Amino acid sequence: MKRAMVAVVLASTLLSATAEAREVLLPVDQQANTTITGRGYGHGRGMSQYGAQGAAIAGRSAKTILDFYYPGTTVGKATGGIRIRITADTTDGVRVAAANQLRIRDLKAGQVTTLPTASTRNQWSIDPYGEHGSRVRSYNAGTKAWTLWKTLAGMAQFEGPTTISLILPSGSVVRYRGALRSGDVAGAHLDTINVLPLESYLRGVVPREALVSWKPAALQAQSVAARTYSVYYRKRSTARIYDLCDTTSCQVYGGSNSEQTATNTAIAATAGQIRLYKGNPIIAEFSSSNGGATAAGTPAYQVMKVDGWDAYPGNRNPYASWSVSRTSAQLQAAFGVGTLRSLRVTKRTGVGPTGGRVVSVEAVGSSGKRVFTGDQVRSKLGLRSAWFTFVPPQPATVDISRQPEIG
Repeated sequence: MKRAMVAVVLASTLLSATAEAREVLLPVDQQANTTITGRGYGHGRGMSQYGAQGAAIAGRSAKTILDFYYPGTTVGKATGGIRIRITADTTDGVRVAAANQLRIRDLKAGQVTTLPTASTRNQWSIDPYGEHGSRVRSYNAGTKAWTLWKTLAGMAQFEGPTTISLILPSGSVVRYRGALRSGDVAGAHLDTINVLPLESYLRGVVPREALVSWKPAALQAQSVAARTYSVYYRKRSTARIYDLCDTTSCQVYGGSNSEQTATNTAIAATAGQIRLYKGNPIIAEFSSSNGGATAAGTPAYQVMKVDGWDAYPGNRNPYASWSVSRTSAQLQAAFGVGTLRSLRVTKRTGVGPTGGRVVSVEAVGSSGKRVFTGDQVRSKLGLRSAWFTFVPPQPATVDISRQPEIG
């Protein structure tokens, strides 16, 4: 066989093998790192935050953006307050800085009292007392001692100035609008709960969930989505002492410390607006980037479709595509099939570039075979989304010019 024919045969074989194995990482190299490429950041359901910015760059309005990401929904109105659990406060009670016109409300008796001031008194605290009671104490900066002011039969909350300064275990101070309430949950400690108007709450959410440099339409869409998400969960939390937390498990909330002019303006421009489906607030989920296609969910308004806004020109979306590497040890620990021999993507959604998000992955190793969902693999490997591809190692280059002729 001549050199030219050998080259053609080898090239044809490599192309065929690459096409057949593009969803298979086989074999898993036990010495080298494995490259994983992907798209998007987050679950992809509902609104892409970078997609909203892309649409805003293209001149789309907040309403058009919301119609695209929450199809079939209508505009509604929401008012009232909300209760947010402040997870960073792990102290026994609720400790705040002293201030003029700071008040304490006895939630059981319904009585409100303005707390006394003194030059040496710089902190107040609501602490647990007995089975369900609390005690209110003040701290003397001069003597460095706490003094009991009053014992209450139930819980209490601080009210008063425009903002109340909560003192965290680290000593840092975060300002909050509304009231800071003690919550009696299971255990010896009290939870800290910020009770405030819905619109005031959003002023501490939107700048933590979006970039304040984004276009007004994108910030307005984020305001409506965050407000709707809040109302959805408020309606379902009547049995709890709080409605939402302040982390990514709910919505990130930083109190009045986080407020910015651009986001305050966007919130005011959409005051009270929410999205409804059949008359009820929707679960207005959103994620940083969907990678080029929205993900389907259980509600009818969570549909799977291609999204051209996510990587719109000029959007500067850092999550539109990404690449990471994982060691052999990390892969073996994640899949639990002994010495890992192969990983194969067995199913994708079929919508979007590279076939869309991963639905299932098969891992084969020395101790057997297991099948995982794309979301499980994402969690186990710490990936940004379930839209990923295992990149097979490149085959060694064959220098045909140095091979002997056959025949």
